[in-house]
Amino acid sequence: GGMGVDFSHNVDIIGEAVAKVAKGVLPFGVTSICPTIVTSTPDVYHKALSKVQKCNGSANGAGILGLHLEGPFINKHKKGAHKAQLIQSLDDGLEAVTKTYGPLDNVAIVTVAPELDVEDTVIPSLVKRGITVSIGHSEANLVQGEKAIQRGASFITHLFNAMLPFHHRDPGLVGLLTSKKLPEEKHIFYGIIADGIHTHPAALRIAYKTNARGLTLVTDAMSAMGLEAGVHFIGENKVEIVGKRAVIAGTSTLCGSIATMDFCVRFLQKSTGCSTVEALESASLHPAEVLGIADQKGTLNFGAEADFVMLSGDLHVTSTWIAGKCVWERSPNEFTYERKK
Repeated sequence: GGMGVDFSHNVDIIGEAVAKVAKGVLPFGVTSICPTIVTSTPDVYHKALSKVQKCNGSANGAGILGLHLEGPFINKHKKGAHKAQLIQSLDDGLEAVTKTYGPLDNVAIVTVAPELDVEDTVIPSLVKRGITVSIGHSEANLVQGEKAIQRGASFITHLFNAMLPFHHRDPGLVGLLTSKKLPEEKHIFYGIIADGIHTHPAALRIAYKTNARGLTLVTDAMSAMGLEAGVHFIGENKVEIVGKRAVIAGTSTLCGSIATMDFCVRFLQKSTGCSTVEALESASLHPAEVLGIADQKGTLNFGAEADFVMLSGDLHVTSTWIAGKCVWERSPNEFTYERKK
């Protein structure tokens, strides 16, 4: 979410909420988004999936590439800010998925804990439907992670967060970045939150040095992105903004980021020393490859959709373009003020 709205809370007006965020992210150089629904009740999923349609971007807002369903098929021990009582198992396989979500036409990504798919049926079934399967909020070991990739999963949800920490005897999902047991034609991509809060700069450098080709920036943005400090909502949880952190109110548990994508690009480059090309591709080409739409998005090759941003030398956004048309432009005075801040 962002701009004071949460896609999982008050789902009856999710269409308006998505439109507000899609418009609000244009100044950050964002041309397309995948709105995320966190672990919720089946009723929430059914309503959201029927109300949020895939659409092209315009001056009215960034394009909608499809929903990201982050839950409820995750590990309770790595739930993060997700409500434990709403988390489900995959004991009933694909039947549980279809019963919980309903029609999947407007879904782009589903995050699951691979250790829950004991029958190895859910991941390949989702992939056959053209859905990107991401693994996360998980206690999976490396072998389980490799098995999930072999079955069709291709992405890791916010690397380092809500998963087993790296261990020299079993590196867990982090070990997938260097695994030699993945299909030769398969490249593993991983989301990473480069906000300086969820992921330490040293961890960013480790990920970048280990597997720069798979690094994919995600904001993990929640409703308070773009808002002042205070209490807001993520799903049915109260969250509090303290400095640059978003935590469950009354705790120290992180529950999402308030960083914008342009900030993440700059922070990645500052933290890792990566090239400008690498920083920009991690927010454009790589996400498009994750979704299997690199022929349309993420490049300016012939036939692509001409979505791009104009940037200053230090990677601040000066204008945002969708389908070859300028949809947002920063005024000279505003840009000078931002640079001074």
